[in-house]
Amino acid sequence: MTKIAVASNNKNVTGHFGHCDNFLLYDVENDKIVKEESVANPGHKPGFLPNFLADKSVNVIISGSMGQGAVDIFNERNVEVITGASGDAKTAVERYLKGELKSTGSICHEHQHHDECGE
Repeated sequence: MTKIAVASNNKNVTGHFGHCDNFLLYDVENDKIVKEESVANPGHKPGFLPNFLADKSVNVIISGSMGQGAVDIFNERNVEVITGASGDAKTAVERYLKGELKSTGSICHEHQHHDECGE
């Protein structure tokens, strides 16, 4: 089974990973979503969220953008990072499963300018 997390606000992919309201977690078997759950963002602290999600057995993280530090931790934990996503979270997961969603490599460089992520 694969577990995919989407950093989201409501049911939409958020623009900045660490500042999302919640993470939508999707359990996937045979390229089909079999379970969906929402987990509240426990708080944005450098280095915390990637380990929090990896400890929940997440294999893939989808977000609009995220900082390089988070990307590095996900890479160390063997979690695939997909940035540059937008729109409905479940649709993004379905596009990923079809091979239609590829990472743009959108990285935020400065947290004080998080509103500029993805530009």
